[in-house]
Amino acid sequence: MVSCGALHSFLFEYDTPRIVLIRSRKVGLINRAVQLAILAYVIGWVFVWEKGYQETDSVVSSVTTKVKGVTLTNTSTLGARIWDVADYVIPPQEENAVFVMTNVILTLNQRQGHCPELPDDKTECKVKNDCVPGYVSTHSSGIQTGECVPYNSSSSIKTCEVFAWCPVEDDNHIPKPAFLQEAENFTILVKNNIWYPKFNFSKRNILPDINSTYLKNCIYDSETDPFCPIFRLGKIVQAAGQDFQEMAVEGGVMALQINWDCNLDRAASHCVPKYSFRRLDNKDSAHTVSPGYNFRFAKYYKDSNGTESRTLVKAYGIRFDIIVFGKAGKFDVIPTMINIGSGLALFGVATVLCDIVVLYFMKKKYYYREKKYKYVEDYDLVSISEGRVKAKLLPPPNLERFRKRM
Repeated sequence: MVSCGALHSFLFEYDTPRIVLIRSRKVGLINRAVQLAILAYVIGWVFVWEKGYQETDSVVSSVTTKVKGVTLTNTSTLGARIWDVADYVIPPQEENAVFVMTNVILTLNQRQGHCPELPDDKTECKVKNDCVPGYVSTHSSGIQTGECVPYNSSSSIKTCEVFAWCPVEDDNHIPKPAFLQEAENFTILVKNNIWYPKFNFSKRNILPDINSTYLKNCIYDSETDPFCPIFRLGKIVQAAGQDFQEMAVEGGVMALQINWDCNLDRAASHCVPKYSFRRLDNKDSAHTVSPGYNFRFAKYYKDSNGTESRTLVKAYGIRFDIIVFGKAGKFDVIPTMINIGSGLALFGVATVLCDIVVLYFMKKKYYYREKKYKYVEDYDLVSISEGRVKAKLLPPPNLERFRKRM
């Protein structure tokens, strides 16, 4: 029965708002305070801060880089050697990134043949039976031959012999300080072109007032040269709160961020890039497993006899990722009207809140509730009922008088 009554009410009852004027200082102040807060939100946040009157578009970007710098090293293995861009930028071009080698482990004159494996828990042996012919693991330098041989003449350690590029690489000791210490003075030119397709607006980070003379001599500085597109590597790392010489030993990943937030209602000259820097790879003293950034590559040679050899390079360095982001906005009628409409709709919150206070929290809530709600029955049903009542109250007709007339 309850469900039938609820269904009957749902189908055959209709609610319409009723305006009740309540003279109350408390409720009146609450109403105006809520309306004032909504008005401040719509004007201050939606239109002033978020620029709700503008149509927006995301940036489309392309980046090219060019590194410059030369340094000299002098070691017992290599002697005096000059390192230029072709030596330490690997590969020469990447998409939105550049890798600069800062440290290196070189294994010279490797040839394919048989040699002892690098000593560790799985490769050390005492007798031939400790080595399994054909065995290879993910950390092996080659394939075991099944022989147990001395690692070198100055040590009593024996390891399993492998068929590999010999001598095998020994990367247990990373050079400290970094091999290319002077890399912090290298510079990188970042050329960035951006486009907002919705507004057909394009620009680049080499601004119109920058000439070739300035470009040859400037270095980015957040205070003196904030729009110079040439950056010193040491300053990039320093701006991110890191130490370049420490980072150069094992490598890492840096972000050079370019922010293009443009208000296209203003002149195009106000649309300028803003640079920021941060380190992307996690540097945590409590988590020191596989730190930094490194990879291997080889340079191959053939002698006059056709024998192939190679120099294995394990390169440590800093990868600079150029990350471009931004948003442009321009006045448009549609978002303006939508936000104005949404703001006006929010004013209904004040009415709802005041109704809750009046009907549920005030002392005279039952009195206000009686004034707020009025229950009206169906007019047709009321008319029929009233007609029946009136019919009962009328006197019966005088039949005798009717007969005399006949």
